[in-house]
Amino acid sequence: MSRAVGSAFATALPDPLPEPVVKVIQVEQSLLVLGSRQTVDLVDADAAQRAGVEVIRRHSGGGAVLLHPGRSLWIDVLLPRTDPLWSDDVGLAFHWLGEVWVEALGDVGVAAELHRDGLTNTPWGPLVCFGSIGPGEVVTDGRKVVGMSQRRTRAGARFQCLVHDRWEPAELLELLVLTDDERAAAADDLIARAAGPGVPLAAVEQAVLERLSRIPAAPLRR
Repeated sequence: MSRAVGSAFATALPDPLPEPVVKVIQVEQSLLVLGSRQTVDLVDADAAQRAGVEVIRRHSGGGAVLLHPGRSLWIDVLLPRTDPLWSDDVGLAFHWLGEVWVEALGDVGVAAELHRDGLTNTPWGPLVCFGSIGPGEVVTDGRKVVGMSQRRTRAGARFQCLVHDRWEPAELLELLVLTDDERAAAADDLIARAAGPGVPLAAVEQAVLERLSRIPAAPLRR
């Protein structure tokens, strides 16, 4: 299993990608990670500087996320196009991985389920990742607990998975260019959209890696 620090969010998918790879991304400082189609114009640079938050962009799509050391679990899974788990259907591509997370959360006592329907968007979903629920993501009591995004190339796909220890959207919203009214409305709407797992992230990480290691069709490099 490979481990990397924050700069790994910007790395390109290897080509060729001969086998599946799992990477646990460990952040060393607070990061505001924008989706590939988002621009820095969304960010209040002064607020980010005051908060000591670095702003970076990932290659995969979706909305912004805020990461803190020890409070965020980010796992990348790199899957070659030649792997039996590969799907050409973008909407189904990481259903298998979502199921892994459901099973792993169950192993640590968290009842979760896979979102099998289409994108459930909200007014703030395009801006904030955990404001919407996409196909293959994982929910508990209707709230998003595992956010996922993907970047696909001719070599394969990078599936990026994120769990927060607790969901506090106000922290993220303070870093974005919004009016006071917009920020208040977004905070009221987003607070009920997502949740943390309610168990230590270290336990979740161990359970997910254990589940991934059991997949016979896709042995993961450690």
